[in-house]
Amino acid sequence: MTVGFVATHYPRPDHHDDFVTRVQRVADALRATPGCLAAECWVTAAGDAVVSIVRWESETAQAASMRALGSADVDVAFDDCEVRPREIVRLVST
Repeated sequence: MTVGFVATHYPRPDHHDDFVTRVQRVADALRATPGCLAAECWVTAAGDAVVSIVRWESETAQAASMRALGSADVDVAFDDCEVRPREIVRLVST
């Protein structure tokens, strides 16, 4: 069973471009981990949100990828660059 998530981030307008770069770096780091099938960064047409979509071949691969982020040189912490909390929806294939 494949698993994934869709995370919607709401960066402050003055941090938008830097935040997109930040999410792209996280996607790059995730794609480099075994079992990650895809990691993408999108921006809503209105430009008010950054959406990351990631898929893994298994829950085990997802857990390993998330642990690997801890030692990667990427920033995944919620901070004052975002105007409101992220919305994260976990996905499982049927």
